[in-house]
Amino acid sequence: MNLPNLIIATNQGSLVGQTLGRLQKNPKRVAVSIVIVMLLLWSGDIGDVTRNAIRDAFIQVSSFVGFTLFAFYGAERYFGLNLQKIIAQSNQFEIPFATILGAIPGCGGAILVVTAYASGRASFGALVATLVGTMGDAAFLLIAVKPDAALVVIGTSLIIGMLSGFVVNQFVSLPNHPLPKNNLFVVPRIGKLQSIHLLLCIILLAGLFLGVSDLLQINQTPYWDNFALYLSIVGTIIGLLVWTLSPTTTMTNTHDHPISRVAFETSFITVWIIGGFLAYEYLTHFTPFDITSFFLASFPYLPLIGVIIGFIPGCGPQIVLTTLYINGIVPFAAIMGNAISNDGDALFPAIAIAPKAAFMATIYSAIPALIVAYSFYFLLPSFLN
Repeated sequence: MNLPNLIIATNQGSLVGQTLGRLQKNPKRVAVSIVIVMLLLWSGDIGDVTRNAIRDAFIQVSSFVGFTLFAFYGAERYFGLNLQKIIAQSNQFEIPFATILGAIPGCGGAILVVTAYASGRASFGALVATLVGTMGDAAFLLIAVKPDAALVVIGTSLIIGMLSGFVVNQFVSLPNHPLPKNNLFVVPRIGKLQSIHLLLCIILLAGLFLGVSDLLQINQTPYWDNFALYLSIVGTIIGLLVWTLSPTTTMTNTHDHPISRVAFETSFITVWIIGGFLAYEYLTHFTPFDITSFFLASFPYLPLIGVIIGFIPGCGPQIVLTTLYINGIVPFAAIMGNAISNDGDALFPAIAIAPKAAFMATIYSAIPALIVAYSFYFLLPSFLN
């Protein structure tokens, strides 16, 4: 073996070599991370707006996301909670249980029902119920910033999800036989627990303490605010490293360590939340564009737009729409319709392992989404706006 090949082989087996290899595989993540860090370190108004937005995103949302995910994944790992087995044995309670799993903030519960359907353990009605019931990762943002709206959205989604599941099972026949192994959706492994994952979770725990203090309006002093700002910056940068270096795409493998899963998924969600926050703040601070007037002119169509955005796989667009609602730009009806029509990250494995079922479930979810969205729009136009 010649010297250049020897150096390459050595590097591939080393930590540095592995890190460089992962960076080369995720050029888009590297580019996004560099841009965010540059904006964080920028001087003047751009830097100030960026740092304040990232502080709000990390303390008010990301820390609560991390806590919720750890509770969910920790229960699976440390208490042996086999939710797929529970789904298979739930019998007449299958639809309510699937809807409740979908309504859990994030996409983990809905993904469990999707995989249970693919393996023949759940009915098509259960699949529709969980996809109608889920709001995906956007639920974390709504719970953290507008808990009253989140309570109504989740409660309504639960009711509509259960009704939709029962109706679909009554009138729609779609086979749910187990799929062959080569058709199953394989989620890449993160690998063994790393110190950077643990460090990020410790920072998230400190952020949770600060976030709860913010909600209770405790210790509102300049020193407290500065500590929250620096913690957010450090946590965000570490989160960007975790996100950039991970081989995982949008969701994690159930065999990975709960702390690793929390670190990656929280980082992934945080990137989208930061994007939504910064898009709004930059638009309002640095451009003459009047976003409020633009959406007011389109007001009758906003519930329909919210439902259509919900068809897009993933949670990013839903988080951006939720950010607009929090800032008073779109009405509650649009968020309500979006919550019912959006399937979050659960749509990715559904498309991969059961594309026909995923398409049909999305179509069926559009009907109650439009009905509920325009019911709120016409009957309760000022509700939670």
